[in-house]
Parts: sequence; C-alpha cells; structure tokens
Amino acid sequence: MLVKGRKVSGRGEAMAAHYAFGPEDDTIIKHRLLTRTTTTRGEPPLKKLQKKFTSFTLEIEKDADNFSDCERLSKAFLQEMTTFEIPLLKSKAVIDANLREKENFNELKDDINRMILQAQADIEDLKKQLEESKIERQHKEECEAIRRLIAMQPPRSETAKIISELENEIAALEAENTAGSRTLELRKKQFALLLHVVDELQNTIEEEQKNLIEEMRSLTEEHKNGMEDGNGVSEAMAVD
Repeated sequence: MLVKGRKVSGRGEAMAAHYAFGPEDDTIIKHRLLTRTTTTRGEPPLKKLQKKFTSFTLEIEKDADNFSDCERLSKAFLQEMTTFEIPLLKSKAVIDANLREKENFNELKDDINRMILQAQADIEDLKKQLEESKIERQHKEECEAIRRLIAMQPPRSETAKIISELENEIAALEAENTAGSRTLELRKKQFALLLHVVDELQNTIEEEQKNLIEEMRSLTEEHKNGMEDGNGVSEAMAVD
C-alpha cells in the first residue's frame, strides 16, 4: 500500500488507512468492497450475479420443457457466485490479517509503552546514582587532597622534636625577658637615684651660688663703706 509516496507493510496498512480516510470514507469503501464495484472493470460483479440469478429464476418459472437451459443457467449462476465469493473470501482473509496485525500492533504498543515507562524509571535511578557518584567522587577527591597535605607534613617524631625545641626557645626567651625586665627595673631605679642626686647637686650648687653672691655683695658693701669712711677722715684732717 502506498501512503504519501511511501510503501508500507501490512502492519502499517491499518494505520495508513486510519490517517488517510475518515468515517464517511470508511463507509463508502466498505460498500464498494461488498459490491465489488471498484475491483473489476466493466459491469459490477454483484449486478452480474443478480442478472444470472434473475435469468435462472425466470427460466425455472417457465412451464416448457427447459431442463437443459435451467441446468445451464444454474451452472452459470453457481460459477458466477463462486467468482463473486472468492474475492470476498480474500477480502475477509485480508481483514482477519489486518485485525491480527492490529492486535499485534496494540500489544507491541503496550510493550513499547511499558518499555518507555521502565526506561524513564531507569533514567531516574541512573540520575540518582550519578548524583551519588558525583558526591562520592567529591568526597574521595577531598580525602585525597587531605591525604596529600598530610603526606607533605613531617613525621610526628620530627614535629614533636621541633615543638620541644620551640618550647625550649620560648622558655629561654622568657628567662631572658625576665632577666631583661629585672635589669630594666634596676636601671630605672639607678636612673631615678641618679636624677635625685643630680637634683640635689643642682640644688646645692644653686645654694652655693646664692651664698657666693651674698658674700660678694657683702664684701662690696663693706669695701664701699670703708672707702666712704676714708674720705670723711681725709676731709676732717683737711679742715683741721
């Protein structure tokens, strides 16, 4: 059978007919198949069979001695009926085959639908497995990175030795810090004492300077007074 320029098998004939014709067309095709008006050329087979049957019945109804004619017409009618029946049997065989093909197609369709549903379920399961695999792979990569980082670190004994050395260095630094703090405190006290001594010394110097100035002033006044006294004596002697 040809559908849109393509040849389809018997399995696809029912689908092709379903898509090519509507309900009214199916009725017309069914009538034409039953009357055989489209399968032969010339006069339709059903009309020919009707004529043979009419001729045979008319010949039987005659009162004349026509046994040979009746027999001849009977054979012609039976032969025509056989000729008309063979295509019908073929059509029935084709219809039965198409029905079987339709059942097979429906079963195949159901199988395909079940396979599609199963495939969809398998796809969902595979998606879940893929996500789980991605997460597991990520965890493995993280563990591998941590393992490499740990492998890059020195052994525990060496680390403990380094820690012990650092603790010893810290203790030595703390001891030095304590000694430095004590020394600094001593230096602060010594510096404070030195400042006090310097302050006392400065006060002493200032007192001595004040005393020296006072003595110088006293000497100066005494000298001045002595000179004034000398001048008075001289003037008295001159008057005398």
